[in-house]
Amino acid sequence: MLTLPTADARLDPYCLAGSPLTPRAPRTPLTRTAFAAAHVISDPLRERSPWDTRPAVDWEATLAFRSQLWDQGLHLAEAMDTAQRGMGVDWPTALQLIQRTMRAAKAHPMRPRVACGAGTDHAQDLATPDAIRAAYTDQAEAIEAAGGQLILMASRAFTAIRAPQDTYHHVYRHLIDGAKDPVILHWLGDMFDPALAGYWGTTDIAKASDFVLNLIRENPAKVDGIKISLLDQAHEEAFRARLPAGVRLYTGDDFNYAPLIEGDGAHHSHALLGIFAAIAPAAAQALEALAQGDHATYHRLLAPTVPLSREIFRAPTRFYKAGIAFLSWLNGHQRHFIMPAGFQSSRDITHYAQVFRLADAAGLLSRPDLAEARMKVLLTLHGIDQD
Repeated sequence: MLTLPTADARLDPYCLAGSPLTPRAPRTPLTRTAFAAAHVISDPLRERSPWDTRPAVDWEATLAFRSQLWDQGLHLAEAMDTAQRGMGVDWPTALQLIQRTMRAAKAHPMRPRVACGAGTDHAQDLATPDAIRAAYTDQAEAIEAAGGQLILMASRAFTAIRAPQDTYHHVYRHLIDGAKDPVILHWLGDMFDPALAGYWGTTDIAKASDFVLNLIRENPAKVDGIKISLLDQAHEEAFRARLPAGVRLYTGDDFNYAPLIEGDGAHHSHALLGIFAAIAPAAAQALEALAQGDHATYHRLLAPTVPLSREIFRAPTRFYKAGIAFLSWLNGHQRHFIMPAGFQSSRDITHYAQVFRLADAAGLLSRPDLAEARMKVLLTLHGIDQD
């Protein structure tokens, strides 16, 4: 029995009631490509001045977390915003993460795909298009040298200089055409990062969509797909119907992923989602059911994860990483609930209590006794005594 806080400042009793899903490998090939964006696990015994210095990473735990995702048939989106890029994790740490992950992926029996975020966050002076292009190129070359596929992350450098669409075209055309393998584009809305408001040179979503589609159509053979994280199901459905044949839409919609991935009969989305790292057993087994044509089981598994995802990604959405790490801790993937830059403090205890309830309801507390014991520790730390 736990005593959990509620949003209206009450304390209510709670007993675990969920039936935990058992993580396992898929029994049939999946018909959707699914990248889980994973977080970074800190080493709190080596962390020094966490707000001001590079994070100390627990590499063993960080790579083990990725391995269990691969064991379940999921691919990996590495060094993305879920890994706190620009929010506690710098480029040197991200590059080391990419290099270590690529070595682990090549040795893994599932031979997972790994796509890695290339950005501009290591560079200081980004006042010109050529400087932005050079910064992207530095990271892209390092990722390709490690063997990773490129995700061209949305960069704050464009919006910082109020770049017109000509600048976006100049930089992206060079990066797409010069990449070794087809790239994944990355359209991240300002609900995930307020500094990205007006990306693609306009605040008009229709005009931004036209621009990106034309960019893709200029050389579709060099674009694997585009990840869209705008939390707008209708926009994503309309956008993906306009994509050239063979170019994937990777949904980043952590609110509406279930119907988007299932599709409308004519088109469907693939996945590049932070929430898939937190709901891996449900996600992987739902995708297996979808591949088998079992839509009822697909919805039965994913339906209870949607309220959980909406709570983890609720506004301010950019703090969602805390919920991902919290569930990792509850499920025994890490020894502590400490994040780079102390990011665990970005959410309050009522949020964590609700995530706990919803994860239990979705069968995603794989070790209930451990999850309950750890939740008691967190509650006591917040002055909520447990019997």
